[in-house]
Amino acid sequence: MATTDVSAASGTGGEPPIQWKRINALVAGQGASMGGDFILLIAMGWTAIQLGGAGAVTTLMLAATIPRALMLIFGGAVADRFGPRHVLLRTNSARLVLLAVGTVVVHSSQTLAPLVVISLLDGLLFGLASPSAGSVIPHLATHDQLPRANSLYAMVTRIAPIIGSPLGAWMIASGELWRALLVATVTCAISLGTLFVVTKGMEPPERKPGRSLVRSSGDGLRLLVSHPRLRWTFVAALCLDMAFGWPIDVALPLLVQENGWGVHAIGVIIAAFSTGALVSSALGAFLAHRIPLVVRFVVSGGGIAVGILLMALMPSVLTIAVTGAAVGLMAGLNGPAIVTVYQQAAPKGRMGSALATLTLASIGVGPISIALFGGLSLVIGLKLTWLVCGTVALVAPVAAVLALRHPVLEPVADAGAEEEPAPSPENTDADLAPASVSAELPQPQPQPREKVASPVV
Repeated sequence: MATTDVSAASGTGGEPPIQWKRINALVAGQGASMGGDFILLIAMGWTAIQLGGAGAVTTLMLAATIPRALMLIFGGAVADRFGPRHVLLRTNSARLVLLAVGTVVVHSSQTLAPLVVISLLDGLLFGLASPSAGSVIPHLATHDQLPRANSLYAMVTRIAPIIGSPLGAWMIASGELWRALLVATVTCAISLGTLFVVTKGMEPPERKPGRSLVRSSGDGLRLLVSHPRLRWTFVAALCLDMAFGWPIDVALPLLVQENGWGVHAIGVIIAAFSTGALVSSALGAFLAHRIPLVVRFVVSGGGIAVGILLMALMPSVLTIAVTGAAVGLMAGLNGPAIVTVYQQAAPKGRMGSALATLTLASIGVGPISIALFGGLSLVIGLKLTWLVCGTVALVAPVAAVLALRHPVLEPVADAGAEEEPAPSPENTDADLAPASVSAELPQPQPQPREKVASPVV
């Protein structure tokens, strides 16, 4: 990756409005780590099947996901207390040791127990680190440039499974699990090195005596109660994740089987969705700051819901794939927009706690969606349940409208800058007037033209 120079400062301590060199380094390191994670996920899952069948895979999944979800809330409090640099360097160092030791152990042992221990400890470390990882980007981009940085990060999260999953399948088919663990160890080391450079200079927050970490762990939920903008954004994210989990993971394979289209159809449809999401995420890295928030947040959410409804009614693989690509395009805009709204609306001192609840909504809702809609499909059938999922997704744009009707109470500021109660440029750029979604907004005052760097990915 490369960047062009930024010629204009943001006006806050001489820092550029978006630090592309550091963001590109962060994204490259995290992309390498995610790719290694997907290689390891596929390789460990297949190994578990060989060792113990479906029961072993279920045990492995529970060992990874339950500790991860439980640790997320605590991880938000830790991020707010010690700062993202402190947490990320230590958790990634611990993970590097875990993977290295796991490589040696698995090389000499062909049993399920080491895999379960590795998955459990890895899940704990992931949950502890995740809120801190989401807190880094607001340090590197000013308020109105956050959408571009988040879109670039989202693009890498789309690429990682596309590259990592087939590599994991190839590695376990042509070798042994320890090789996949070794690759994951190397990618973790790359991530640790980039985090050391990128987070340099990010000082920990001032210590505030009197509040324990256990009590602070509830800050994320308290923020949802007291901040309407965060609360409705959370509802929008929750509804979309809830509505999308069962159709893709369960209903799509069943629909393909029911119509006799062949297993390749599943790959075609998912590839179409992933391509659409990748394209819009890449576009957002360059232009997200110029696309109104109402389009990225409200309109895209409505497009996803309509797309889910239409996918249930499409008569062929081609039409479902085209619809899936359109849903992917909307998702590539909507996901970074939700993260950006959360980062901008969360109080600076409780960023980790806020992001912990958002991540928990994404991680925790998958099993609930599968269980809820899977049971419903046994009663009312596959297509009707899919349509119910689309109806649930329609709640998301309504919640997004309600979120944007509330101003940002404590906008995220650059490190060392004073917080101001005034709405941010991002907020005023696309906020909804109370009377109408399409209300015309006042024109901004002329500002000196500045050159802003663009990412070259």
